[in-house]
Amino acid sequence: MLANDPLLDHPAPDNPQGKLVLLRHGETEWSKDGRHTGLSDIPLTARGEDLARGAGELVADYDFSLVLTSPLQRARRTAELANLHAEVDPLLVEWDYGGYEGRTTMDIRRELGYNWSAFTHGVIRGETPGETVEEVAARASRVLTRVLPAMAEGDVALVAHGHFLRILTAVFLRMTPRFAAQITLDAGSVSVLSFYREQPAILSWNYGRQLPESPRV
Repeated sequence: MLANDPLLDHPAPDNPQGKLVLLRHGETEWSKDGRHTGLSDIPLTARGEDLARGAGELVADYDFSLVLTSPLQRARRTAELANLHAEVDPLLVEWDYGGYEGRTTMDIRRELGYNWSAFTHGVIRGETPGETVEEVAARASRVLTRVLPAMAEGDVALVAHGHFLRILTAVFLRMTPRFAAQITLDAGSVSVLSFYREQPAILSWNYGRQLPESPRV
């Protein structure tokens, strides 16, 4: 658990019955190429829009009491195509990768000469300051202080980004933020969290429509 974790100050209701549904935005040109896409506002590809529609089909039977989306257009467009009427929450933006924005892991590793990962080694300052994994987890914790009480009233959906949602899941599960490095989340996927016997649990993970890969140019 994080130091000074607001979840400790605002505990969840006992065993809230609602589900927390996570939608990762559809594919973008940068996500297709494996480029770190933090605060850059990159649109969806045509395949990404199809993935977003498929995510909408998977959640069509939910009656959400709260839907929140990142302000970045790839998330907002995903929510729109999934037929979700979402409120923008700035806390849902992706990890600020700083000087590694737009670069692939392999490119960064070639430059540094070791097996770099954002979770293990962090990022550097660039045009934006960058964030530590703990800072991203603190943002996720603030989101959950709003989401957990709403889960006592019904289901909640979050439309956001791969790394952010993985870290939020680690916080929800009361794991260390770096546990997020051990779980994957595909573009356009839907995952469901909830409580089982008062313990946070994964009900389903990384489920989505299977579509042909976009051609690389």
